Amino acid sequence: MRMVVVILALMAISLIVIASHTLPEGIEDGFFTPLVWQQSERMLLGAFLFLFCAGFDYNKLREASWILYALMVLSLIGLFFTDAIQSVHRWYRIPLLNISFQPSEYAKLVVVIVLSWFLERSQAKAHRWPTALIAATIVGIPFLLILRQPDLGTALILFPIALVMFYFGGIHPFVVRMMSWAGGIALLLIASIFLEVIPLETVRPWVTVLLKEYQFDRLDPKTHHQKAAVTAIAVGGIIGKGWRKGEYAQGGWLPTPYTDSVFPAFGEEFGLVGLLLLLSLFYALIYLCFHVVTITSDPFGRLLSAGIASYIAMHVLINVGMMCGLLPITGVPLILITYGGSSVLLTMGALGIIQSIYCRRFMF
Repeated sequence: MRMVVVILALMAISLIVIASHTLPEGIEDGFFTPLVWQQSERMLLGAFLFLFCAGFDYNKLREASWILYALMVLSLIGLFFTDAIQSVHRWYRIPLLNISFQPSEYAKLVVVIVLSWFLERSQAKAHRWPTALIAATIVGIPFLLILRQPDLGTALILFPIALVMFYFGGIHPFVVRMMSWAGGIALLLIASIFLEVIPLETVRPWVTVLLKEYQFDRLDPKTHHQKAAVTAIAVGGIIGKGWRKGEYAQGGWLPTPYTDSVFPAFGEEFGLVGLLLLLSLFYALIYLCFHVVTITSDPFGRLLSAGIASYIAMHVLINVGMMCGLLPITGVPLILITYGGSSVLLTMGALGIIQSIYCRRFMF
């Protein structure tokens, strides 16, 4: 019940932000803009998906894990045989329904399910190197395919998810330590660039070996989007400018205020007080997810809930970090707030699985 209250509160905030920044030209008032209606429909579908997954016995996911994985890999490969949308291969267009489908969003949940199944089966030999190699391959295949689209932000989400699940799954401590060190060094390097301790051009020869030029340019803390996001938060002050009174975002200075930049757009209108409320709701959601990890005795359920909890936490931390000028902007959505269908449906399905695990916690 507590999780449902938090989810509804986050959805309400999402609709408030979308309504504020999608008012059709020539119309001065009204809450239910076309995009608000679209997002409401997606949220309603997400609610049904949540209830279905909550009532569904999560243990049956074991049987379907490799089928889901095969379908996920095939869908990611199939993207490269479709026409590019906005110069990237990330979506399938479904003309009859007039919707788009982004396989990489669902790939994250599928990886969590398959890793949970594999690590549960490998408990007795989890500390062995072959187990670590197979687990890394399970994550590595979708990681490389998503990176090739290219979609760096979504691909990088898989790294912390894998790290958390490797830790709970008992993978060799050396592997977990090396992953932790690699992640820590990468974050330190990015922080040093954003704090201008290390000049951006100094690392260009090495970083561009791995990243495309436009991806490297996102490491620049002085890009318009980066500065605009921080400015919008600052302009909001303590209590904000008020709903639909944020001159900075409403004036078009803040790019994509109801998608990537939804956090600073909300901050300008509702200030520090509003952002603290939003972050408190996310804290409650993440806490409830990790609480399920601690009370579940079933290894599969514990690994599954740990993976989903880390998925939720990483999306929040990365999006907020991007908008506060601490991380490069890579298009990672703020779950349940950002406008979009794939992210809402995936998140609601994942939270439904968490609820299913919680309801069946005494069965083992």
